[in-house]
Amino acid sequence: QVQLVESGGGLVQTGGSLRLSCAASGGTFSNLAMGWFRQAPGKERDFVATISTNGRSTYYTDSVKGRFTISKDNPKNTLLLQMNSLKPEDTAVYYCAASYFGTIRDPMDDYPYWGQGTQVTVSS
Repeated sequence: QVQLVESGGGLVQTGGSLRLSCAASGGTFSNLAMGWFRQAPGKERDFVATISTNGRSTYYTDSVKGRFTISKDNPKNTLLLQMNSLKPEDTAVYYCAASYFGTIRDPMDDYPYWGQGTQVTVSS
């Protein structure tokens, strides 16, 4: 069973930066394809970014391309999301997710393992 714990959320002004971390335990991290998702108040959870098991392939939703960077530190069992040039519309609870199925997950694929989420609030 894989456990995921996010951290790094907080309150930041428009244009600021945050780095989210997702610490994984209980599994073989290097075999996990992982992703970040977010859920704004009153909205459904949306895909943000995905990364392959070896960290070499990534994919982003259009609204964060050029601003967010997903990375995977296999020796440290940690997934990261560097978020720059933040906008109020980025405000949401951010979740990391993991799966042993495939080397990289498509944006609409299901993930069996999820973290509890971390709040990101961007003030205007």
